[in-house]
Amino acid sequence: MTTELTVLSRVSYRDREINGPRLRGLLALLAGELHAGCSISRLVSGLWPQEQPENPTKALQILVSRVRSQCGAELIVTTSTGYRLALSADQVDAAAIQLHAATAAQHLRSAEYAAALEAAEAGRALWPGIEPDPDSEDPVDDLCARRESAYWSLLRSRAVALSRLHRPAEAIGTLIPLCSRAPRDEELLLELLRCEAATEGAAAALTRYEGYRRDLRDELGTDPGAALRTEHRRLLAGEQRTPRTGVPHEPNQLLGRAADVIAVGELLRGGRVTSIIGPGGLGKTRLAYAVSRQAGRPVFVVELAGARLDTEVVGAVAAALGVGAAGPLGYPDELSGIQSVLGAEPALLVLDNCEQVIDGAATMVSTLIAAGAELRVLTTSRAPLGLSSESVYLLPELDRPAMVELFTQRARAARPGAALLADQVGALCARLDGLPLAAELAAARVRTMSVAEIADGLSDRFALLRGGLRDAPQRHHTLHAVVGWSWNLLAEPERAAMRSLAMFVDGFTADTAHCMLDRPDTRELLEHLTDQSLLKPVETASGIRLRMLETVREFSLAAQTEAGECAAAAATLRDWAQRFCLQLHDPVFGPRPRAALDLVRAEQENLGYAFELALEAGDGATLAALGAVLGGFYAFESNHMRMMTLAQDLGWQLSHYCPAPELVEVTRTALSLNLLIAFAMGPQWLPRILVTLRRLPPAPPGSTAGAWAAALEAAPYPDKIMRLCDDPDPLIAAAANGVISYLLENSHGPAAAFPHVQRMHAVFATHEMPWVRLYANGRMSEVSLALGRGQEAYEYVEASYREVAVMGTGNSSQLALGLVLASLMIGDVDQAERTLLASAAPHSEEWVVVRSFDQGVRAEIELARGRVDSGLAMWRRAVATLGAPQEHGTMAPWVYETRAVAIVAHAQHDRLADIGSLVAELPGDLLGMLSRKPYVSPAVHYYPIVGELVLAQALVCLRRGDTRLGARMVALAEQLHYPRYMQPTMSSARVRSIADDADGPEYRAAMSEYSGRSRAELRAVTTELATRAQRQRADTTQLS
Repeated sequence: MTTELTVLSRVSYRDREINGPRLRGLLALLAGELHAGCSISRLVSGLWPQEQPENPTKALQILVSRVRSQCGAELIVTTSTGYRLALSADQVDAAAIQLHAATAAQHLRSAEYAAALEAAEAGRALWPGIEPDPDSEDPVDDLCARRESAYWSLLRSRAVALSRLHRPAEAIGTLIPLCSRAPRDEELLLELLRCEAATEGAAAALTRYEGYRRDLRDELGTDPGAALRTEHRRLLAGEQRTPRTGVPHEPNQLLGRAADVIAVGELLRGGRVTSIIGPGGLGKTRLAYAVSRQAGRPVFVVELAGARLDTEVVGAVAAALGVGAAGPLGYPDELSGIQSVLGAEPALLVLDNCEQVIDGAATMVSTLIAAGAELRVLTTSRAPLGLSSESVYLLPELDRPAMVELFTQRARAARPGAALLADQVGALCARLDGLPLAAELAAARVRTMSVAEIADGLSDRFALLRGGLRDAPQRHHTLHAVVGWSWNLLAEPERAAMRSLAMFVDGFTADTAHCMLDRPDTRELLEHLTDQSLLKPVETASGIRLRMLETVREFSLAAQTEAGECAAAAATLRDWAQRFCLQLHDPVFGPRPRAALDLVRAEQENLGYAFELALEAGDGATLAALGAVLGGFYAFESNHMRMMTLAQDLGWQLSHYCPAPELVEVTRTALSLNLLIAFAMGPQWLPRILVTLRRLPPAPPGSTAGAWAAALEAAPYPDKIMRLCDDPDPLIAAAANGVISYLLENSHGPAAAFPHVQRMHAVFATHEMPWVRLYANGRMSEVSLALGRGQEAYEYVEASYREVAVMGTGNSSQLALGLVLASLMIGDVDQAERTLLASAAPHSEEWVVVRSFDQGVRAEIELARGRVDSGLAMWRRAVATLGAPQEHGTMAPWVYETRAVAIVAHAQHDRLADIGSLVAELPGDLLGMLSRKPYVSPAVHYYPIVGELVLAQALVCLRRGDTRLGARMVALAEQLHYPRYMQPTMSSARVRSIADDADGPEYRAAMSEYSGRSRAELRAVTTELATRAQRQRADTTQLS
C-alpha cells in the first residue's frame, strides 16, 4: 500500500501539501499516535504549548474541520476522548518507517540479507535527510526527533546486509559513522573489518582492530569478543587467493542481473544445492559465473553440454577435476576421486547445462552432498534436479531497461554510427521475450539493417536471429537452435501438446489445457513441460496461468504447420471457446455474475483469437456464443473499441446463421448486443440485425435480453416504441422507456426524457441482475446531469458504483468521471479532485474519445480551481488528442463537441488567440454537423451537439463585438438543449449572464422567438446564422 500521509519530510496528504503550521502540527500529533489516537487535552497542549486559546476545544474542532475539508471527511475519526487518523501504518510515513526498521532487523536476524536490504532501503527513503531539532516545540519537529532512532536502525540493517551480501564498497561508507556512534557494537565492527580488508587491505583492518583492542583493555580491562578474535586471526594469517577452476573472466559487463546474483548467493549460503532454472538464451551460465566469482570458497566449474548420456556425467566431472580411477593417485573409481578433490573443506561445484543428463547429474550430486558436509553445488539447467536438498531459482526474463541497454551496447559495438532511436529500440526489445541472447543476435543485425527493419523482420524471428558471436556455444548461434535444444529433449506426445497449447495467445490454466488436449495425464504433462522451462507459471487474480515465451510459442506453431495440424488445432480452439461461452452465458447475465466475469476476463485474449478464427471459418455457432459472452463482457467493462469491432464483424455473419435450439438464446443475446451498438453508433447496421432477430423464435417470458431486443427493434418506429412503453410486460415497458428517452432527449431535451427514465428506473432499479440495475442508475445519472441536478446525479453514480462492486467489473473510470462532473456541478471541487486522483487515467490504448473526455474533465477541475492557464492548456490537449473530425467518420460529432467546449472555455477567458485555427474552422464545423442527417443514438445526441457548436460560435461573435448575432445564437443554443455537464464552462447561469451583459434585450427577444419552434425550424435558423457567421469571418479575413 502506498504512503498517503507524509509528516517527516513535508506534511502532505496524497501529494497535496498542507498549509498552516497548526494543521501540520495536528496531523503530526495524530500520526505519532496512529492506533490509539490523541485525547483532546493532548492535542491542545501539543498545538498550543505556550498560550492556549480562549476556547481550546472549539479551536481544535475548527482545525479538525479544516483538515477534513482539505483532505476528506474520512481522514480524521472522532473517538470517545479525542481524534485519530483512519489510516494504517503503511499509509503514514512516520509509522511506516518504524515498520520497515523492525522488518529489516527481523530479516537480518533470520539471515535473509537481500530482504533486509530491501526493507532498509524502503524505510530510508522515507527519512527527510535533515537533522531534527530535539528542543523544538513544533509537533512535526518533535515527531521527526522521535523517529530518528528508527532511521539509525535502518542504516545499521542496511550496512550489515550490504556487507554480508559481499558488497563492501557500498557498506563501508555507512559502517564507519555507525561504529563511531556505537563504538562497542562488535557486530558492526566485525562487518567494518571485513569490508575494510576487502576494499583497503588487511593492514587497515588490523590497525582498526588493534585500536579497538587497546581501548577496550584500557577502559574495561577485557578483550574483544570471540567473533572479532577469529576475524583477527584470519586477517593475520592473510587470506590466500581462492582457487576458481573453470571460471572465465567476464568478456563484458553483465547487465540487469545484480539482484539475481544476490538472490542466488543467498540460496547458496542457506542450502546445499541451488539450481538456476530457465529457458535457453536467458543467461543462466553467465549468472553462475558471476556468483562463482563472489563465492568465498574454492570453485570448480564443469560444463556438461557435451555429455549426452546420464552415465557420462561422473566421467565428465572427473575429467574436468583431473581425477579418475587410472589417475596418479590411484582412486578406486572416478566418484571417489571427485570426492577427494572436493574434500572436507568448503567448496563450490558448478554444473553447467544439466538438462539433457538430468538423472545422472541428480544421482551424482545426491551422492556428493551426502559424503561432504561443506560442499555446495550450483547447477544451471532448463529443468530442476528434483532433490530434497535443492533450492530452485527461476531466473526471470531481463527487464525492459536492461534489454534496451544490452541491445544498445552490442549494436554500438557492431556499428558505432548506427541510428538507435529510443522509441524504436524500446519497441524492438519489448518483442524479444527478455532473452539476452535474442538482444545480442538482434544487435548483430545492426551491421546491415536499421532498427525498424530488424523489428519488421521479427515476423520471422528464427530466420532473423541467427549468426551469433564466434565465442558463443554452437547451440547459441541461432535462436532456433536454442529452442530446438529443449524441443529435442521432449518425447513426441509432449511435442504434440506444445503444438496444440501454442494456440493460446495469452496463456492458459490447467483446466483449459485439459479441455484442449483431452488427456488423462494433462497435469503431469504440464508439470513436465514447466520443469523443462517451456511453460512458465504466473500468479494471476484468477489463479495460476501457464504461459509460453513468444519465442517458444512461435517455434511450436511452426512445428504445428510442419505437422499439418493447423486446421485441426484451430477447430479445437474454436470448440473450446464455444463450450466455454455456453457454460458461462447464463451466469454472466445472471444475478451473481462476478465469478463468471472473472473467468471471461482471464481468457479474453484467447477468446478474441478464437473469434478471429471463427470469422475465418464462418463458424456461426462459435461466433454467436462469443458474441454474447465476450460482447457482454466488453459492454460491462465499457470497452467501446472492442465492442464496436466485435459488432462490425459479427452482424453479417449472424445474418447468415440459423442456430440450433440450444444456441437460440446466446444468438439472441449476441444480436441484441449488436443491435445496441448499431443503435448507439450508426443506423447503417440496423436493418440486417433487425431482420435476423425477427427470424428467431419468440423469447421466453421474463427474458431481459428479449425485452431489450423488442424495444430496440421498435426504436426506428416512433408509434411502435411509444406503445411498448405501456406494454403489460414490465420488462418490455421498462426497456422501451429507456430507449425512447434517448429519442426524446435529442428531440425535446432532457426534461422531456426524464419521466420515461424514471419509469424505466422504477422497474430496473430493483431487478435481480446487477447489470440491469447498473444501466438504470447510470441512465438516471446521465439525465440528472443534463438537467443540472448535480446532487441527484451524484447519488445515482454512487449507486452505480455499488453495482460495479457486485459485478467485479474492472473499468470504473467512466463512473469516476461521472462522479467528478456531479461534484463540479454542486460546487464540491475538492471531492471532484479527490475522485479524479483516486481513479486511473485512461490507458494510452483506450479509445481516443474516452482519453479526450478524461482530459476535458481534468481541464474543468483546473478552471474551477482558478488555474486558467493549465485548464485551457488541457482543453487544447483534449482537442489535439482527437485530431480532425474527418478522421473519425460516424464518430465525428464527438470531435465537434470537444472542439466546441474548448472554444467556449477560451472565449470566457478572452484567450481565443490561443486557438485561432479552431476558431477559424468553427463555422465549417457547424455547417459540417448540420450537413449530417439528424440521427438519434445514446452515443451521439445530434441536436445538443449542434447546440454546443452554436454556443461556441455565439461566444466568438460576442468577443468580436457582434453582440446582436452572439446574443441570438446563445438563445438558439439553449433551445437546442446544449449539454451542461462540463462545469463550470458550460454552466447555464454563466452563459446567460454573458449574453445578458452583452445584449440583454436581443437575447430575451430571441429566447421568446425560438421558444416552441420545431427541430426542423431550429435547424434552418441555425444554418442561416452559421452561414452568416462564416460569411462575416471570410469578410474579416479578406480585410485583414
